Amino acid sequence: MKIAILTSGILPVPAVQGGAVENLIDFYLEYNDRHKLHDITVYSVYNEHVVSRPELRSDVNHYRFIKTRTLTAKIRRRLLHAVSRDEYYNYHIEYYLNRAIRDLRRRHYDIIIMENRPGYAMKVRANSNAKLILHLHNDLLNDTTRQCEDIRNTLSGVICVSDYIAKRVLTIGATAGNPVTVYNGIDLKTFSPVPDGKTKRSVLGLSDDDFVLIFSGRINRDKGIDQLIDAMIRLREHSRIKLIIIGSSFFGNVDNKDDDFITQLKKKAESIEDRIIFTGFIPYNQVPDYLHAADAAVIPSVWDDPFPTTVLEAQAAGLPIITTDRGGIPEEVGDGNAIITPTGDGFVAGLADAIYQLYRNVDLRKRMGEASLKRSSLFAKERFAEDFFNAITQSIESNEKTAKRIKTR
Repeated sequence: MKIAILTSGILPVPAVQGGAVENLIDFYLEYNDRHKLHDITVYSVYNEHVVSRPELRSDVNHYRFIKTRTLTAKIRRRLLHAVSRDEYYNYHIEYYLNRAIRDLRRRHYDIIIMENRPGYAMKVRANSNAKLILHLHNDLLNDTTRQCEDIRNTLSGVICVSDYIAKRVLTIGATAGNPVTVYNGIDLKTFSPVPDGKTKRSVLGLSDDDFVLIFSGRINRDKGIDQLIDAMIRLREHSRIKLIIIGSSFFGNVDNKDDDFITQLKKKAESIEDRIIFTGFIPYNQVPDYLHAADAAVIPSVWDDPFPTTVLEAQAAGLPIITTDRGGIPEEVGDGNAIITPTGDGFVAGLADAIYQLYRNVDLRKRMGEASLKRSSLFAKERFAEDFFNAITQSIESNEKTAKRIKTR
């Protein structure tokens, strides 16, 4: 089949600037290149670093880049914003979509996959007869979504990253075809433990005797990093407990400058500043080095996190996990490899208790780490890609059967 991929319109594919969605696109394109399943064209924003990527030499995956940062693009963006009356997203994303649709009109595709952008659906349907599949990574299509019924009725299928997201889609009501869950995957080899994994500690000023926790991800209030620092303060008398905080407020914000929330976090942590390391943004290919230096991972999300990849990465690194019961997180972890701490009034105390439990019990850490490694095999990128392409076929077939039943009534 001929398939077009519409990305989020913010970060490029190949994923030279990172991004969870963009990395997943790379995974299924890599699988398609190996198995020659479909003829796929990706519509991506342009970045100067993509031109030398080996992925562009594929004979089944094709890339059409849209320049959004040139002077001409900026002028066109402003003009589009001035005359448009049906913008669903901000004018940066709408400009990307507008340019992609101009090209889509000139080509035939059997399927168009929209990556995490339900608001694309109406404009794409007005310009193409292809079957539309939404790959949904966040809680963006539910009964409170603008034009939710119109959007859902244009789709031939919705592929969701977790059952939590699938249930949210179903709040819209009965429609042709049901959402299908395909769990995300990662490159297990990249994150798997290595014999000299603790060598990064000396670079960070940590010793072998330290009990090192790690947080990795976007630094904002939803991720629970504020409460994690509160838990560390509660444990201040245990000087060997250290915390590495990897990430920034947004992709590429290397030094976390000009971010009020991160400034507040650092101020809060002043009383234990010798025990908390803020690394700032770390390129994705370097993240495993930091995970291998840790004894446990903490993913303290206080919002309904749909399916955070950081959980999968920690499992693949063989780390015990402390996390919460929000969103799709419970679908990622198992009973043996994670301590799940409910959010709410006692959340900080619960985090501190979980950290102390792992700090004091080396045998428990070992058992949980082994359980993480075992569970990580369920989330290989190859499994994800295979399931993803199978779900496309399944969604279309289910949609067609439902449509026939409706038509014969």
